[in-house]
Amino acid sequence: MYKDYKKKAKSFKAKKSLGQNFLVDENVIHKIIEEANLSKDEVVLEIGPGVGFVTEQLVKEAKEVIAVEIDEDAIAELSKLSCNTNDLDLQPLTQGGNNQSGIAAIKIIKNDILKTDISKLVDKPVKIVANIPYYITSSILVHLLGEVDDFENKNRKSIKEIILMVQYEVAKRIVADEKSPNKEYGALSILCNYWAKTSFIQKVDAQSFYPAPKVDSALLKLEIRESPLVNIENPTLFRKLIKASFGTRRKNIKNSFLNAGFSKEIVEKVLKHFDIDVNRRGETLSIQELADITNFMFNLC
Repeated sequence: MYKDYKKKAKSFKAKKSLGQNFLVDENVIHKIIEEANLSKDEVVLEIGPGVGFVTEQLVKEAKEVIAVEIDEDAIAELSKLSCNTNDLDLQPLTQGGNNQSGIAAIKIIKNDILKTDISKLVDKPVKIVANIPYYITSSILVHLLGEVDDFENKNRKSIKEIILMVQYEVAKRIVADEKSPNKEYGALSILCNYWAKTSFIQKVDAQSFYPAPKVDSALLKLEIRESPLVNIENPTLFRKLIKASFGTRRKNIKNSFLNAGFSKEIVEKVLKHFDIDVNRRGETLSIQELADITNFMFNLC
C-alpha cells in the first residue's frame, strides 16, 4: 500500500507554491484515523486533503467528510472518491450516498481555509483532520482558534478537536510550556494551550511524504477546551503582555514591559507584588503567571 501511495503521488505534480507534500506512509495514515476515533454518526472536516490518501480512509469511518481544498488539480482527484461533480465554488463539489454502504458522504469545498467560515459548513462542533502547508501554520491556527482575546471566534466554536500534521520544530513550540527550552515556548504555545489541550502524538519522518520535505514533521492533537485555560479579566491586556514578554527575548521583564508602554510605577508594583527578580526574562513566565499579572495590572488601573 505504501508503494501504491507513493506511485500515485509521483503521478501528480505537487505545487511548491501551495506547500504540497503528500503523506504516503500507510502507518501514519492509520495513526491519524486511530487518533481521530470517528463514529458513523460524526462529521469530519479535512483541511488540505490533497489527492485524498487520508480522505479515502476517513470516508470509511465517518458519516460525512467535508474536504476543504484550494487546488483544482487535487480536487479533480478527490472527486473520483464520490459519485457526482458539481460547480467549483463554495458549494459542495461532490457528494456521495447516504452512508448505507458504510462509506461516508463527501463534500468538497474549493476555498482557501484562511477564508473559510467553518460555522457555515457545520451545524455542530466537528473533528478536524489537517495536513497543512507549513509556511502558514501559525496563520491557520489563529484562524481556527482565534487570538487570546477573541472569545466569539466562530471557527473555534465549531470545532471539537484537531488532528494536525505540522513541522516538527513547530510541533514542539505548540506543546511547549515555561519549562521547555525558551526557543520553543512562546506566544504560539500560549495561544494553543489557552484554547485547547495539546498532545504530541508522534514524530513523522520526512520520507513519509512525497515529495519529501527538508524537515521532519509531527502529529498533534488539539482538544478544544470548554473554557480558556486561565481566567482573564481583560483579554486585550493579556494579549499585550504576551506580546511584550516574547517580543524582546533578550530583555528582562522590567524592560520588556516598559518597552511595551507600561508605566514604570505599574511595572515596579507588579515585580514587587509577585516577588519577581528584575533580571528574569519575560519568556519564562507561565500562562498562569501572565494571567495573574494581567488581572493585577487591570485592577491597579
